[in-house]
Amino acid sequence: MSEQLLSYIPEASFFRVQELLDHDHLTVKISKSRVTKHGDYRPLPDGKHQITINSNLNRYRFLITLVHEIAHYEAYMKFGRRIKPHGREWKLTFQRLMLPFLNPEVFPNELLPILARHFKNPRASSDTDHKLALELKRFDPPNGLHYVHEVQVGDIFRLYNGREFRRGDKRVKRIECIEIKTGKLYLFNPNAEVQLIEN
Repeated sequence: MSEQLLSYIPEASFFRVQELLDHDHLTVKISKSRVTKHGDYRPLPDGKHQITINSNLNRYRFLITLVHEIAHYEAYMKFGRRIKPHGREWKLTFQRLMLPFLNPEVFPNELLPILARHFKNPRASSDTDHKLALELKRFDPPNGLHYVHEVQVGDIFRLYNGREFRRGDKRVKRIECIEIKTGKLYLFNPNAEVQLIEN
């Protein structure tokens, strides 16, 4: 697994990542893409602990997601399972684990100030930090999709599951969209990726 992991993360991060995984006796499983999450951590019935990470993430998002999940394990081990999944204990653990990686050998210079700001108070998902999500997206291969905030008001788009929506107005943090089939109103993350339909 070690050599396989090297192809998914920045080379300069490899030995530190390996130290963390060895220290915590964690196994990492590379998963096919999941739309609802980038990765997860779970204890296994045999007493071992496993992290799964989506295979389609660019190396910077992969590293952030991997350390995010290691932080779940370490926070639970130190503070117990009654803590909130993304509460204060997890945030402190995530900050501590990420700090050694926040340098120009691991991340591009243009990402570092955005990461530094993000890790002052890390969120449950890097996708909810719109500036960070946009910067990380720049390192993805082209996929022909658009962000909801790029769709013009009134235009129709399709989700991965085939549901179609018409874009509406922007609220403070979310964008109103009407489902074509049901007429129901939904609020979208501006950075949700969608397929634009020719109107």
